[in-house]
Amino acid sequence: MLQDVNESLNRATRQVMNFLFPRRCPFCGKMAGKDLLCADCEKTLPYTGENALRQGTGFGRCASPLYYEGAVRTALLNFKFKGKLGGLSCFGALMAQCAAEQYSGAFDAITWVPVSQKRLKKRGFDQSRYLAASLCVDWHVPPQQTLRKIMDNPPQSGMESAEQRRANVLGVYEAVQPENITGKRWLLVDDILTTGATLGECVRVLKEAGAAEVVCLTLAATPPVHQ
Repeated sequence: MLQDVNESLNRATRQVMNFLFPRRCPFCGKMAGKDLLCADCEKTLPYTGENALRQGTGFGRCASPLYYEGAVRTALLNFKFKGKLGGLSCFGALMAQCAAEQYSGAFDAITWVPVSQKRLKKRGFDQSRYLAASLCVDWHVPPQQTLRKIMDNPPQSGMESAEQRRANVLGVYEAVQPENITGKRWLLVDDILTTGATLGECVRVLKEAGAAEVVCLTLAATPPVHQ
């Protein structure tokens, strides 16, 4: 009964907020009304479609609803580096749908790839934690911290090869409270899949801490021809 009341209040609050502050599409900036994105972007975004699930030797499996190009790339950069958080509901919904399609019944808990304390202080938020929290909204379960970044390594975007990227992230993460990791099947969330080096290192740490299984999810992935 109380849950029904809370859900009704949440719906009413969203309706009032949508009226007072009309939603804008995070990919083009047009008014989207009560929808998460505008009708044009809904039709034209670079969806990964049947290629949503990617296999990698380090990270295993990673699902992504979008390709990292065009309007998606711009929206992610604005979110990550300019603090434009208005698209989080849309991002979370896209990721949640992708996870449901690709990983139904494959995980018990959700976690994320953390940023370093230095980067967190500079940026003001952890983008992957926000994405994880957003996709969990309709699942009514909070994401759980399992990893801590203990080194502020150079950005992966500055690395030219997959080998450099793997070396750059080696040993920069550690498990948080391994007793809470052991035996669970985890969904690991990040923003972008490129070579998979970061995800692979996080998967390795989680499995060494006792995770039964780890599958990965990102909002976007670089198209195969760009890797």
